[in-house]
Amino acid sequence: MADKVLSMEEVAKHNTKEDCWVVLYGKAYDLTKFAKVHPGGAKLITDAAGMDATQIFDPIHPKDIMDKLLKPSLTMGVVDAATIKPEHVAKIPEAPKPAPKKKKVDSDQAEEEVEEFKKPPLNAMLNTFDFESVAREVMEPQAWGYYSSGGDDEITLRDNHMAFQRITMRPRILVNVREIDMSTQILGVPASLPLYFTATALAKLAHQDGEVAIVKAAKKAGVPYMLPTLSSYTLDEMLAARAPDQTVFSQLYVNPERSRSEEYVQKLEQAGVQALFVTVDAPQLGRREKDMRNKFTQQGSDVQGDDEEEGGVDRSQGATRAISSYIDPGLNWEDVPWLKSITKMKVLLKGVQCAEDAVMAFKAGLAGCVLSNHGGRQLDTCRPGIEVLPEVMEALKEAGATKENFAVFIDGGVRRGGDIFKAVALGAQAVGVGRPVLYSLASYGMNGIVRMVHMLQDELQMVMRLSGTPDIPSITEKHVIITNLADHIVPLPTDFLTQRTYQGLEPAAKL
Repeated sequence: MADKVLSMEEVAKHNTKEDCWVVLYGKAYDLTKFAKVHPGGAKLITDAAGMDATQIFDPIHPKDIMDKLLKPSLTMGVVDAATIKPEHVAKIPEAPKPAPKKKKVDSDQAEEEVEEFKKPPLNAMLNTFDFESVAREVMEPQAWGYYSSGGDDEITLRDNHMAFQRITMRPRILVNVREIDMSTQILGVPASLPLYFTATALAKLAHQDGEVAIVKAAKKAGVPYMLPTLSSYTLDEMLAARAPDQTVFSQLYVNPERSRSEEYVQKLEQAGVQALFVTVDAPQLGRREKDMRNKFTQQGSDVQGDDEEEGGVDRSQGATRAISSYIDPGLNWEDVPWLKSITKMKVLLKGVQCAEDAVMAFKAGLAGCVLSNHGGRQLDTCRPGIEVLPEVMEALKEAGATKENFAVFIDGGVRRGGDIFKAVALGAQAVGVGRPVLYSLASYGMNGIVRMVHMLQDELQMVMRLSGTPDIPSITEKHVIITNLADHIVPLPTDFLTQRTYQGLEPAAKL
């Protein structure tokens, strides 16, 4: 069907929300169903029904995302370019003017306008929270809402970082720490420190250079990057951004159309990608209310009217619901042999949250797992990866696994070099960082990411020296105390950076 040549006049007949064809990069797609879960709202798609929407689509999305996600039957054909007239091209909608920012002087005084935000210089960034505070100011509200949101009450989102503070240090003295070596290997790939950039969707929402900038920053920083399935750039564009000797990993959402996933995996392998991280914690996407609330207020009363008329809520669900139709909720342990059969790459599970599943992954012959709760964006009140780590390492040891034949990683909440140290001490081969990459990218582009990694390196070097650990192998569980890790009622000193950076949820009455 994709080889069929269509005229623009034929496409233009399908111009309603009940029958919605849209042209993207010369191909016509039936987006009637997809419109209901589009992250920008159905209106952006239905307004372009029967038209060429390439110039609207291009700033955020990769050219191949529809072919990657949609069923082949929804690709209606190739459009004859000679038949596309100016009136067939959808215009980019004007962005609403942002309201002036206000601040409350105190509870008894009226709000007053504040001066326009002035971005501090890059060298003023001293920690990852600095990047987050700048990103909040420079990003579009919808993009910020998408990146910063967590599931439900965002308890897990916040606890991902707080859990590291429930681990205390146990330093050793009179160790020769004149030279500190932070270098390590991650799945056999050399890294400047035990850290990798984990996969995050739609990086163009942060910066126009998106994943291409992240690939280049990973090389400069000396760490691996896990390419996302749901990227803003095409796979070819991300791969082309690599340096000749650069190694990358890739993340995979398994598509209900298994042939789509097989084609994608084969392309990764042919390009020299070393490892495949299969996301297993998202059979349904979580309710991320900050994103949903922002999406609803951005759309305004038109969205409300449509939802009430149709008896649904699709259009107020925000960016997080858009991909749920393209992740197979039927994926299960019986599919692991299939996953291993379609590639020679190392296959790992991303999103393991208990010891039993880690052991099953080991016994299934997989190369490792990532202890992750999807950045606190899925099931709220589940445990942080760092909290799950001790029970997983103990169970894997009992099952006969070693660090050499089964790699364990964690992600979520890593904001300090000390967090990296604690994860390594408890058995992780490395940690993944996601939001810090996006926030530093949004704030200062590729150079921001590189500086962020250098800050973590500086912090880790200090922690290693003060703990009496001159290299990564010397970091052991004896250098930390985890007595209170699983006890969530332990009083902690106030974390001012977290409190002053974190944007709380707002109920409808306060909007």
